[in-house]
Amino acid sequence: MTDLRKLGGLLPAALLLGLCACRAAADAPPAPPPPEVSVIEVQMEPVTLRDELPGRVAPLRLAEVRARVAGVVLKRSFTEGSEVKEGQALFVIDPAPLKAAVDSAAAALAKGQANLGQAEARAKRATALVQEGLVSREAYDDALAAQAMAHAEIAQARSALSLARLNLGYATVTAPISGRIGGALVTEGALVGQAEATPLAVIQQIDTVYVDIKQPASQLTRLRRAAMDASPQGAAGEHAALLVLDDGVEYPEKGELLFSDISVDPGTGEVTLRARFPNPSRLLLPGMFVRVKLAKRVDQAALTVPQQAVGRDGGGNATVLVVQPDGKAAVRQVQTGGVDRDRYIVTSGLNAGDKVVVEGHQKVAPGAEVRAVPFTPAPAPAASAAAPAAR
Repeated sequence: MTDLRKLGGLLPAALLLGLCACRAAADAPPAPPPPEVSVIEVQMEPVTLRDELPGRVAPLRLAEVRARVAGVVLKRSFTEGSEVKEGQALFVIDPAPLKAAVDSAAAALAKGQANLGQAEARAKRATALVQEGLVSREAYDDALAAQAMAHAEIAQARSALSLARLNLGYATVTAPISGRIGGALVTEGALVGQAEATPLAVIQQIDTVYVDIKQPASQLTRLRRAAMDASPQGAAGEHAALLVLDDGVEYPEKGELLFSDISVDPGTGEVTLRARFPNPSRLLLPGMFVRVKLAKRVDQAALTVPQQAVGRDGGGNATVLVVQPDGKAAVRQVQTGGVDRDRYIVTSGLNAGDKVVVEGHQKVAPGAEVRAVPFTPAPAPAASAAAPAAR
């Protein structure tokens, strides 16, 4: 009887505990959804493999501004560091001596014209008199010679006047080419044009620039073969020269490879290549150090992944996080065989169709279930092209 009473007392307590447990289960929050990761589906695609070489920027054209007549500089007519146009006035040299030379040449011409009139009159009289036998043949010849000499003196005086006027025009020193002018190398009051070596200023055309590249001679044949194998479309696109600035950002304009030296430097075993790049924003300046990427071959079936998708394990091996068909994340060890812009070329460890995690690694543990969404790349940086368009 006592046992039955104890059992009867326990039944309500057990029932109450069961009801509480059911209520707690009903009130518990739902399980969190699987973390979201951004993925790309790896596909085979043609990739141009490139060599990266050092280069120096050089202007398309460079001209030294020099005085073509001697004189004292009176005025500088440009802003240092500005863009100038061909024919624009840059310096003014004292024109007073040059104007005097023009006046002197003009006077010499007038004198010659007066002498010519007199010589022609004498020759005319001598011609009439020699026919009548009133003057000797020798006097007649002298009159004709004097007339011819007067004509020659007129031609000489006209030439001297033209030269004097030309020199007077040179008193205004103009820009020989369009481009960016540097600082003035002489000041007002300086005597110039006396065969001195110092130019007045230097102008560099940099709306298009050259980049001189050092290439090992052993690699030149491979580079030429890659250029010959390029299709017309590829020659202007994938086989164009690419340029990387000193901050690591790729320059937005593509260049054209022009030529190489005809000889190898015996000291370094290198040849110099030259590429031409548009420079509308004047971002590239002469003397600037850059890196140039030149095509060496095309892999028609390469697998690539964004650089941010590749990590390193404790042993330094390259790894990626992939989403398996069951929706769970797994670590995959890979091998990389180079870089194509912002992507690694994967030579082993991945297959076409694999989904590789690009963003969200920190939220996922291997073996955890994830929700994969397509990766949307961020806009490319503007390569400092926001640099002043007209520095």
